[in-house]
Formats: sequence, structure tokens, C-alpha cells
Amino acid sequence: MKMSNKSFIASILLLGFTLAVAAALSARGLPVVVKTNLENLPMQIGEYSATEDSFPQSVYEELNADKHVYRHYRAPDGRVIDLYIGYYGTAKGGRTGHNPYACLPGAGWGVVTDREVFLQSDNSREQVNYVVARKGYNYSVMLHWYQAAGSKVLGSGLEQNIHRFIGKVLYNKNDGAFVQVSAIVPKDQISRAKTDIKQFSEKILNLLPDYWPVEDQR
Repeated sequence: MKMSNKSFIASILLLGFTLAVAAALSARGLPVVVKTNLENLPMQIGEYSATEDSFPQSVYEELNADKHVYRHYRAPDGRVIDLYIGYYGTAKGGRTGHNPYACLPGAGWGVVTDREVFLQSDNSREQVNYVVARKGYNYSVMLHWYQAAGSKVLGSGLEQNIHRFIGKVLYNKNDGAFVQVSAIVPKDQISRAKTDIKQFSEKILNLLPDYWPVEDQR
């Protein structure tokens, strides 16, 4: 089928616009992370007190983030919530290529539940991803999401790509973070763990904008 004159002209205009945007973006230097801030997140959140932890160096090399936060928050009765945040500045594309759906099976966990749930922050209701995975008699109950611009929660990959493109064009920034809140429990504690991590995640949503990393133009 031959392309009509209108379609041909529209295609040429779109190509010209794309090339112009690409040229404008390449002419601007990428901002760099000058202050990570995330390490200053409170060690005490509600009834939970944190201890720092770390992964093997090979994991950090694979994740390749600008900043990692990995902590275990423990309640007085012994319940533990794990927090991981991996922050990626604009120079690193604002996001990781890794996610629980790939990493969990690789570590021997089988996903048994995968759906969206809603969290209530101070200013909005946000959709995030809820996962339950099993390994032997243990269950990992998890919420995870991507966050950008301090307070923007992004669920789907399409949302992330659109937000990153707009941020890069308008502000020369497309930094972001992967956030995961989880607990490992036996089967009979899954419901309680879900409630715990939802409440904890809502606190994290409200805290993150105040501890968001700072980027500056080169």
C-alpha cells in the first residue's frame, strides 16, 4: 500500500522533530549526583529500629546504582521488615534493568502471588506491586515500585519510559529509584506481614521526597 502525501509529510515532520530533540539533548551535559541523601533516612521509623546491611560486592556491581540503602527494621516484638532502595541518577538512565520477577526465580524463589495494591501517602493514593514468593517453608511478602522526581510513583514500564522522556526533554533529568519493602515469614503470617509492609511503605512514600538525592549540571 502506497503512503499518502499526508502520511509521508507527517512521517517526515515526526522524524525531523525526533532528530531535533536528539540533537538538543546531546548538546546538554548530563547532570551528576552531588548529594545522595538517602543514607540519612531515619533509622527509627514508627516502632521499627534499623540496622544497616550489605550485599556481596558482585551484587552491587551487577545492580550498578549510584546509591544503595539496605536495612533491616525490627519491631520490639521481633517482626522484621527489610528495606532496599537503589537510586540511579540521570547519567545511569534513572532505573535498573533488574526486578523481582527476574531475581526471585534466580535465587530459588517461586512467585505465588503477583498483583497491584494501593498505598495512601500524605497527598495521594499510589498503585504499587505486591508479590508473594515461596522458598521451602518461607514466604517473601513484598511491595515494590519505582519512584522519580522525589514523589512520583511509577508502576508500569510504559509510565516509567514516558516520565523519563518528558523529564529529559524538559528538565534534562530522568533520575529514579527502585524501592522494595519486604518481610520473610512462615505461611500463617503472610496476612500480618502484608499489613505491616503496607503501613511501613506508606511511611517510606512520605519520607522519600525529603531525602531525595540532588543532581547538578556538569
